[in-house]
Amino acid sequence: MFTDHTVETAPAESRPAMERVTQAFGRFPNAVARLAESPELLNNFLESSAAFERTTLEPVAREVVIMAVATRNDCHICVTMHTGKLRELGAGTELITALREERELPDERLEAVRQFTLAVLATAGGVGDDELKAFLSHGHTERNALEVVLGIGTYTMSTLANRLTRAS
Repeated sequence: MFTDHTVETAPAESRPAMERVTQAFGRFPNAVARLAESPELLNNFLESSAAFERTTLEPVAREVVIMAVATRNDCHICVTMHTGKLRELGAGTELITALREERELPDERLEAVRQFTLAVLATAGGVGDDELKAFLSHGHTERNALEVVLGIGTYTMSTLANRLTRAS
């Protein structure tokens, strides 16, 4: 039902973003082609994603946040894309499989990120003191806690839009 836009068919306000994605990745994914229908959503997602990439969370921890949101929201394209990103980052098969299967992670520090992400989602941000302390006790900071919220917001938008548009 949703259009797979090309740079030529997309709304004018989506075209610069589509061109940037093409330059960065050599193509643009089906999800970008469909999200281009809404320049506001596409541009906001790409800006928010770039902001999340600039956070102080280490790269694999950021991917843990993304995968927790993607698996929870059943976004297959996101799980596939971010499995690839985890491999690029050198994450091991055991970690990737555990994330994909929503199981406890072999690394305690990363598991603290996953658990905190799930707690934020489950409580709509009303995380209890014990959950916050558990997150902080693994060397994470209050800034990291807020960065997790940024990641959740960014990738909730993406996963819901991808599911709505049936991006694959």
